[in-house]
Amino acid sequence: MTSSTKKSAEDQFREAFARLKSGLPRTLSAGALVSQNNVAKEAGCDPSALRKSRYPELINEIQAFVDSHKDERPPSNRQEVLKKRRNNRSIRQAKISSDLQRDQLASQLLCANALIVELTRKLADANAELETLVPSAQRLSLPSRRSQINQTDP
Repeated sequence: MTSSTKKSAEDQFREAFARLKSGLPRTLSAGALVSQNNVAKEAGCDPSALRKSRYPELINEIQAFVDSHKDERPPSNRQEVLKKRRNNRSIRQAKISSDLQRDQLASQLLCANALIVELTRKLADANAELETLVPSAQRLSLPSRRSQINQTDP
């Protein structure tokens, strides 16, 4: 080939970009996504060869195309893994939160049960002391406090 028929590197990149846009790449697998690296690979070059300092217009075109087709791109495997990690993390945090809430409620229930036992014991002790101080026959003849309150109400 003579130098007049030889394509420039930019031409090769542009053709590779066009093939990727049309979905008919030659070197990459069919359906390969359009990206700066894939354009360079499709052109048969190292990705570092396609630099913004050398081909600013082409890079801007590639980036504009990628930006305009973001919604059409399926999420990458890495993005899927990160999404699953975020979901798992939120599920783990919810579990930790519910476990903490359960433990706090169980603690409150145990404290309430202990208080009930203590008050029941005090009531039994008070009833026993009352029994020793006032025999049951006398207690029955004492007017109830409730009847005294009812008599004082107008």
